[in-house]
Amino acid sequence: MSVIEQAKQFRNDFMQAPGKGNSKDALTRQTPGLRRVLTNQDLTRLYADNRIIQNVIDIPAEDMTRSWFTLRMKDEKLQRDIMSRLADLNAKEAFKKMRSYERLRGDGFISLGVAQRSPFELSDPIKEKELLRIDYIHAFSGMKVYEFLLNEDMFNPKYGQVESFQLNRRSRVGQEIAGPTQDRVHASRVIHDQTRRLEDEYRGQPLLEPLYDIITVLDTSLWSVGQMLYDFTFKVYKSADIEGMGKEDKRELSTLMDFMFRTEALALIGKDEELTKQSTVTTGIKDLLDYVWDMLAGAARMPKTVIKGQEAGTIAGAQYDVMNYYSRIAAQQENELKPHIERLIRLLLLCSDELGGAINPDSVEWEIKFNPLWNVDSKTDAEIRKLTAETDNIYIINGVHTADDVREARFGQFGLTNETKYSGDEADWEEMAKEVYTAYKENQRYG
Repeated sequence: MSVIEQAKQFRNDFMQAPGKGNSKDALTRQTPGLRRVLTNQDLTRLYADNRIIQNVIDIPAEDMTRSWFTLRMKDEKLQRDIMSRLADLNAKEAFKKMRSYERLRGDGFISLGVAQRSPFELSDPIKEKELLRIDYIHAFSGMKVYEFLLNEDMFNPKYGQVESFQLNRRSRVGQEIAGPTQDRVHASRVIHDQTRRLEDEYRGQPLLEPLYDIITVLDTSLWSVGQMLYDFTFKVYKSADIEGMGKEDKRELSTLMDFMFRTEALALIGKDEELTKQSTVTTGIKDLLDYVWDMLAGAARMPKTVIKGQEAGTIAGAQYDVMNYYSRIAAQQENELKPHIERLIRLLLLCSDELGGAINPDSVEWEIKFNPLWNVDSKTDAEIRKLTAETDNIYIINGVHTADDVREARFGQFGLTNETKYSGDEADWEEMAKEVYTAYKENQRYG
C-alpha cells in the first residue's frame, strides 16, 4: 500500500464523524484563558520593566490633568483665590497620580488633611460645619488599603457604599513595620477613584490584568525582533578541511574567522573554499507586529500613535482616531474627575480659615470647565467656527432653536470665550473634521 493510501486511512474529515460538539471535536477543547490575578508585586515588576506599559498607565492620567480646568464664577477675586489655593495644595499633580494609581492598581486615593474646631479621630466623618482649613492632600494607591468596610444594611440609604477603609500608615523603607499598624479611616476623609470593578468584588481591577496576554505577546515580539537583528546576517564558510578537525580546532577556526571577517573586509580563502553571507528572512514580520500593536491599542482604548508617545495635544492631518481618544478623555474628565475636583472645592469653600471665611457652596454660582485637550491652527479653527455659525443660523431660520438658545449653548452664562463650545458627539466631531480637512485641501490646491 502506498504512503498516500495509508495517509487516507487516518484522514479526519471535519464534515464527517465524530461530528460537532462531542468530546472528540477539536473546537470544543479550545477554551479562552481564565482570569489571571496579579499581585501588587507582579504589577510593580510589569510597570517597572516596560516603558510601553508605563505609557498605557500614565499617558491618559497626564492627558486628563494636563490642560487642567477653568473655574468660572462671577466673583473673580474668589475665583483667583480658589485656583491659587489649589495650586498651593498641588492638586493637579495629586489628581494625576490618583488616576495613574487607579489604572495600575485598580484604586486610587487622595487623603484630605483637614483641620477642625473640635478634636476628632480619622475614623470619624468630616464635620463640614467645623472645618477650619485643608492643610495638605496626598495621593496614594490601593496598596495602602487592607480592607474596604462596607455598609451591608439593605434598609440603609447608603447600602453597598464604603463607610471606611483599613489603611497602613507606617512603613520602614517601603517595608511594613511589625505590629498593629492598621488604622480605620472614614470614607469622607479620602477621595476614592475607581472605574473598573467586578460585580462580586469591592476592589477595582488593575488595567494590566485583562492586558496581560497582549503584553506577553508584545514582550515576546520585542525579544524575537532583537534576536533576529542580532543574527540578521551571518557568514557560512565551506572547506573540505572541516571534516577532519576536532572540537578545539573548529572552535579556534570559528574565533579566527569571526575576528577576520566581522566587517566587510577582504576575505582571503583557498581555491576549494567558499565564504557566503546569509540574511534572515523578515517577510511578513511587519504584518505580525502591526497585529500585536492593533490588539494592544484596541484593548487599551488608545491609538498606537498615543501609546508610542506622540506629542500631546497635537492633531496632524485627519487623525480621527486621536480625536476620538481625546473625546473619550474629555468624557472621563466630566464623568469621573469632575466630581472629585468639585468635592475638594466645596470643602475649601466650607473652611472658615480659607478664602476669607466659610462660604456656602450652594449660594455661589460656579462652574468647572475643562480646558481643551487639543488645538488646531487658526485657519482650521476659523473654518470650524464658520461651520458652527452656519449650522446655528439654519437652526434659527427653521425654528429649531431661538437666538437666545444658541447664545446660551455657544457662549454660556459667563459670556464670550476663546473656545468653541460645540456640543456634538464623536460622530459630529468626525464629520466636521472631515469637512474642514477637505475644504483645507481644496484651498491648498486652488488657492
